[in-house]
Amino acid sequence: MANSSTQIAVIGAGPGGYAAAFYAADLGYEVALVDADADPGGVCLYRGCIPSKALLHAAQVVGESKHAAAWGIEFADPTINLDQLRGWKNQVVAKLTGGLGQVARFRKVRYVQGRASFADAQTLSIAPNPTNPETPENPETLENLRFDRAIIATGSRPAMPPDFPASPRVMDSTAALDLPDVPRRLLVVGGGYIGLELGSVYAALGSEVTVVEMMHGLLPGADRDLVNVLAKRMEAVCKAILLETKVASITEEGAAVRVTLEGKSGRSAAEFDRVLVSVGRRPNSEVPGLDRTRVKVTPRGFIEVDPARRTAEPSIFAIGDVVGEPMLAHKASHEARVAVDAIAGKTVAFEPRAIPAVVFTDPEIAWCGLTETEAERLGLAVEVAKFPWAALGRAMTLDRPEGFTKLLIDPATERVLGVGIVGAGAGELIAEGVVAIEMGATASDLAMSIHPHPTLPETLMEAAEVFFGHSTHVYKPKRK
Repeated sequence: MANSSTQIAVIGAGPGGYAAAFYAADLGYEVALVDADADPGGVCLYRGCIPSKALLHAAQVVGESKHAAAWGIEFADPTINLDQLRGWKNQVVAKLTGGLGQVARFRKVRYVQGRASFADAQTLSIAPNPTNPETPENPETLENLRFDRAIIATGSRPAMPPDFPASPRVMDSTAALDLPDVPRRLLVVGGGYIGLELGSVYAALGSEVTVVEMMHGLLPGADRDLVNVLAKRMEAVCKAILLETKVASITEEGAAVRVTLEGKSGRSAAEFDRVLVSVGRRPNSEVPGLDRTRVKVTPRGFIEVDPARRTAEPSIFAIGDVVGEPMLAHKASHEARVAVDAIAGKTVAFEPRAIPAVVFTDPEIAWCGLTETEAERLGLAVEVAKFPWAALGRAMTLDRPEGFTKLLIDPATERVLGVGIVGAGAGELIAEGVVAIEMGATASDLAMSIHPHPTLPETLMEAAEVFFGHSTHVYKPKRK
């Protein structure tokens, strides 16, 4: 067993962990990055954001090929080569993770493939990855790694209700991204962003998709006006969307899964070929040996941190999904810089005004800053200015007029407090809203900033003009 030391040890090599390791190396620190995978990337690159977006792009192409008939362009029904599609998705993942491995070497970050546990508040014990077939079942510790500071970035994992059967036919998001097959009948349990994104993929590939959601609407927490546009589209591509419905029981019966559903109209039973469970994610805070430190964990499993991302143990920081909502890769990457700057002695805090959220369905939904739902809950006075995409030339040329862009504006200062967008490519547009909110921009700033025509980003300028009652393409005089 080897003994070694480093200035900063980062546990977990996802978008939070590798961002922290790379930034710390740029600042001149000696860094060790520990993760079970062969290269950096974490859940996002290996089993989440990246593979799902690759498959969503394929689904979008299938959808557009069918939609083109409305313009007089017709294609034959697509032939899906599942092995080739899976291989392309895996190739994207391999290129990105392999590239990160190379970047780590360029930065002289020591990458350690293995499982880390805390021996004490300044020592990690690292064992071989138990999922590696070349390692024994009870591997001995590879090394003890002494550190000055550690950053926990262990991420999260899909949640699975304990009473659901352990069966290959009952999949979490990780299994669904492997594309085992295209089931004829797929049940998606959970109408959040993961369920809707993956449900959209399987629907495009040919599955009859049924979505069940316990709440009264899809995407609980998002503004209803944004969700309503997506809901219409999902109703068209899915066999059924069952709201205020829960799964009472699941049993595997031969080559099928029998599901009992309980909704407003009582109980019903149906059979499916596969079930995708997407009811949320759980933080990976069960780091072995963490109880040997002063780090505190909440009843929900999140590691407690201060605004600088420091735990109750002065030598240990934590970032990303493991410290709380929202569980988003870009939030983790931003926290990484805060933690490293705090280690470097800077006075910093994680206090963003706007963390963007994007649902990569078709149409996409994106928002940042204050939402109408939050404003109502907090009793805040805001003025909402909406610009409909039906009045936008670029949206009409794309034959995608169903979206809209809205701004939440402080009526006293005219500052932009929130932005919500639903429509094709909304995720690419929301960044302008983030910049506007973070920079304290006003509605006048957006209205007076010349946007190129014809483009989708014009909708932010036009929404600001709606606030003043003089949008060029919408006649809506401002109320006095």
